[in-house]
Amino acid sequence: MRIGLGLGWLGEPIDELLAVVEKADQLGIDSVWSLEEYGPDAVTVLGYLAARTERIKLGTGIMQIPARTPAMTAMTALSLDALSCGRFQLGLGLSVPWLVEGWHGVPFGKPLQRSREYVEILRAALARKQIKHSGEHYQVPFRGPGSSGSAKPMHTLITPIREHIPIYLAAIGPRHVALTGEIADGWMPGLYAPEHEAVLTAPLDAGLRKAGRTSDDVDIVLIVQVARRDTVEEARDFLRPLFAAYLGPKGPPTGNPYYDVACQMGYEAAARVVREHYLASRRAQAVAAVPDAFIDEVALVGPLEAIIDRIAVWRESRVGTLVPVTQDLELLTAAMEAAG
Repeated sequence: MRIGLGLGWLGEPIDELLAVVEKADQLGIDSVWSLEEYGPDAVTVLGYLAARTERIKLGTGIMQIPARTPAMTAMTALSLDALSCGRFQLGLGLSVPWLVEGWHGVPFGKPLQRSREYVEILRAALARKQIKHSGEHYQVPFRGPGSSGSAKPMHTLITPIREHIPIYLAAIGPRHVALTGEIADGWMPGLYAPEHEAVLTAPLDAGLRKAGRTSDDVDIVLIVQVARRDTVEEARDFLRPLFAAYLGPKGPPTGNPYYDVACQMGYEAAARVVREHYLASRRAQAVAAVPDAFIDEVALVGPLEAIIDRIAVWRESRVGTLVPVTQDLELLTAAMEAAG
């Protein structure tokens, strides 16, 4: 199992982050993944890091699909791959409705079909093919209302430096996970635990079978939350509000896939309590209701020894790359040793 580095960068002085990433590069950390919500974008910092590192892979975790056209994402991916001499890994995701509509001001739409079309166009663009696509979400060249009628199929001006840039899809709902098994090079789960691997990977395997692929064709990259504290209890309490925010909301019409995954993992009763408190604005009670066992399974918590013991469990799972969100170099070094 490989160990990556998850960047929770929020615009703090870049020298602090750079020192960690440069050391991770020297240590042999496999990859660094830039996060994206509605603060720093996932791309700009990787362009900077590409110039300051030598071997570490550079991944977006994730670029938001609704924020960019497929062609724009292809241009970005090809540019970053060239700048990094072939070290770029493209992580994509749909994000969540409240962010897509509240920040980007575009409809969330039908996520499954959007993802399928997006990847189809993207792969063609990355391969320097002319783009011809007529779908429900994307029409390239555009021929709809307001079109000039003069557009022709185009291909990118940049010559790719390698034949294939790996595409990772962040997917939580079962149909989206199945689609990942069909069309992606990697899967980035929202929540994952070795103890529940069979049920969590069932949709992925269904997608793999549908496409005639095997588990070796899709790398599982897990960005995992970390709380290193003197005790496991302190660490759990630090992360408990985050997981309450994951499980608590109920967002029609798409629901809450984090809640659904927790139920699949056997935490339905506890998740229901978290949600009841959360929706009633009893946030302290919602936080307190997040089960200890759930946090222990989906995160890395406690003193270093406990975290390393947990990484040893992850090593026996199907996760190919474990990406702790931390700037703790001692932890990353120990994690590499534990991962084998």
